[in-house]
Amino acid sequence: MYYGQGESIVLQRDVEAIRVPDGAPVQLHKDELVTIYQALGGSYTILTEDGTMARIRADDADALGKEPPMVTGLKEGTDPETIKHNVWEILKTIYDPEIPVNIADLGLVYHVRVTPMEEGKSRVEIIMTLTAPGCGMGPIIQQDVELAVRNLSGVGQVSVEVVFDPPWSRDMMSEAAKLQLGMM
Repeated sequence: MYYGQGESIVLQRDVEAIRVPDGAPVQLHKDELVTIYQALGGSYTILTEDGTMARIRADDADALGKEPPMVTGLKEGTDPETIKHNVWEILKTIYDPEIPVNIADLGLVYHVRVTPMEEGKSRVEIIMTLTAPGCGMGPIIQQDVELAVRNLSGVGQVSVEVVFDPPWSRDMMSEAAKLQLGMM
């Protein structure tokens, strides 16, 4: 894990990244020098030589010469309780690119519901928020949640709704998150 300072790396291939904080796509090129600012949950927040901050997805880690980390803590099974447990575990691997705390511990996830469907699959509904309503990375974080949950065993459908009522506040953060950010 890096935060605030990291290693400089020459990109091994062209890669599409997401510019932080506005969420716009940006093309990074092979042999470009970047510095890893944050490496959490498999994604990488990097700084380019011209000062652009961008996020590279976990499935593009090879462009940095990295392997995406394995998710630990997942249970075997496809019953609703196991799926719900696994959803919460996978949410702990998703980070805001500017904050070194996962979205579950940040208190951004308000609700997870797992409903059985036909053929042993389940529908997962997630209600979440963002730290600020105008967050340009909001759609990216929402998409990260959808993709990560959709890839869990036993999940057939995923719905992720972003709401702003109630608004997020620091009081929603876990004690561990507050401690990690020096807020205690």
